[in-house]
Parts: sequence; C-alpha cells; structure tokens
Amino acid sequence: MANESRLASWRRVVQENAPYLAIVIFLIVFPHLVGWITGDSPFGVGGRPRGQSVFWQSVLIEVFILTILTMSYNLIFGFTGVISFGHALFFGLGGYILGGALELVGLSPEVGLLAGVAVGVIVCGVLGFAMGLVTLRLRGVYFAIFTLAIAEMFFIYFGRLPLTNAEDGFSLNALPDLINPTRNRLTYYYLTLFFVVLTFVFIRRLMHSPTGKVMLAIRENEGRAQTIGFNTLRYKLLAISLSAMMASGAGMLHVILNKKVGPEILGVTYTVDPLLMTIIGGVGTFSGPIVGAAGLHLSERVLNRQFVIGPLTIDVGQNWSLILGLIFVLVVLVFPKGIIGTWTQWRTRRRSSIG
Repeated sequence: MANESRLASWRRVVQENAPYLAIVIFLIVFPHLVGWITGDSPFGVGGRPRGQSVFWQSVLIEVFILTILTMSYNLIFGFTGVISFGHALFFGLGGYILGGALELVGLSPEVGLLAGVAVGVIVCGVLGFAMGLVTLRLRGVYFAIFTLAIAEMFFIYFGRLPLTNAEDGFSLNALPDLINPTRNRLTYYYLTLFFVVLTFVFIRRLMHSPTGKVMLAIRENEGRAQTIGFNTLRYKLLAISLSAMMASGAGMLHVILNKKVGPEILGVTYTVDPLLMTIIGGVGTFSGPIVGAAGLHLSERVLNRQFVIGPLTIDVGQNWSLILGLIFVLVVLVFPKGIIGTWTQWRTRRRSSIG
C-alpha cells in the first residue's frame, strides 16, 4: 500500500508539472535539434564555437541568465510586494567579486571560481540584509529611490576604481576549461539551464511553504499581517537577502559568458529590465518571469535588424527602445496582470462559469 501511495503521489506530481517538464526536455534537446536541422555540430565547427547551434546556445544562455535575474526580482516585488530600483547592485557586485577572485587575487582558476562564487553569494546576501535593515522601514517610493541611490553609488565607485580599470573594466582569462563558454559552450548551456531549474524549484517550494504564505500576506496587507503577530520586517529581510544571492549568481553567469567585467553590469538597465520582464510576464506568478525574459530578449534578437519591404527599409535596431515601449504599453493594455497572470485569471473564470 505504501508503494502504491508513493507511486500515485509521483504520478500526480508529474501530471501537475507536465508542461514544465516538457519545456525542460525540449531545452535539453534543443542544441542537438538545431545541429541536426542546420548540419552544424552543437559542439562547434572546426574546434571553434561556430555555427547556428552554438549561436542559439548563446542566445538561450542569455535568456537563462535574465530569467534567473527576473525570478530573483519577482521574489521581492511579485511575492513580497517590495519594489526596488537597486537590484542591479547585486547582479553587478556578484560579477565583480567573481572576476576579482579569478583575475586579481592570484588563485588558480578552480580555486578562484569556488572562492569567488562562495564569497560573492555571501557578500551579496549580507549586503541585501544590511540594505533591508536600514531601508525597509521606508515605504513605497522612498524605499525604491533609496535603493537606486545606493546602486548608483556602487556604479560610480567601480567606474572610477583603478584596480578594476575603471570604466574599461577587465577581461576574464583564467576560467576553468569545463565552464569556459568559448571552449565548452554546450556544457555552459546545460549549466545555466540547471541553475534556472534550480532557482525555479527553490522559489516555488519557498512560496508553498509557511514562510512563503507569510510573504504573500505581507504583499496583500502588511498591516493585517502585523496585527496577526508576524514580524513582517524579518520576512522582508529574508526575501531581499535570498533575492540578492540569486541576482549575484546571475551576475556571475553573465560575466563568465561574456568573459568581461565592467561597470555597465551595475547599471540601472539590470534593474529596469527585470522589472519590465516581471510586469509583462505576470507579477507574482512562477512562470511569468520566464515568459517575460524569454519574450523580450528573443524579440530583441529576432527583430533588432533591418527589414526591407519593397522600396521601404525599416531599421528596427535604431528604434528598438520605441518599439519596446509600444510592446510594453500593448501588453499592459491587453494583459493587465501580465501574460501569465491574465491567462490564469481567464482560465479560473472559465472554470467557475462551467462549474
């Protein structure tokens, strides 16, 4: 009976998560599928990272990194109700700490990687906790502006720091071969995919736990949660600390992919983009950040070029910011709760009407 109950439980889990499992399986097969269609090996052409399969691996790696960053932002904004304009601080600082451990300390590539990851995640978690402890007593826009000011301070500081070549930044050359995206692009593709799945599963389990239920209660009505007896500051500190650690991991994956560390990774772009991706995908949903990150980044990759229609030439690249704004306005009008949020609401209403 116990075995039958366990088997039924696993069958129910698989059925409930069938769409996610199908997407993961597709992404695992995708590089080989593109290689089979185009004739370009997923391992590269001529021993170098060339060909259509390798190109699309790079594009999806960028999507995976943005997805992790967006999911980390959604944890504080979508699930806890805390809006921050300084999330890029953790993304960029994680990249700088990993880059410094690999290039500036003199450690071996393997030791530098492990030390950089460990120190970067811990430092960003502690910094997120400290920022929250100081600023989370502020409300609404005041907290958002304060976090933006702190992030801009770090941006200016690293942009003038001689040790890291100021605005020019520095390159990463001491990467272990196993995760070097130039030599082992396919391995790095699967590594970033693994971290996307790990982040998704962690956030989902967290939000289905009693701790996650309190975070949702804070988002809905913090005053009521305090009246019940919860220390809301403690839960918000936990959310921002976990979010900061995840964002730092995304920053590390980003600098490894580009093999470059510079102050641009501390720029406000890496706060605005996850904010837009969260809103477009669906605030407070599990798959919304994935849809938002994939949709926006793939749209930019596919559409950011010139289109020739008869005598008319349209350069989308020069007008991409305008097009992005129009896409955002359109999505907000058509999907007021984001793509996934609106779809979920519509499906719930349809089931209620049928029932």
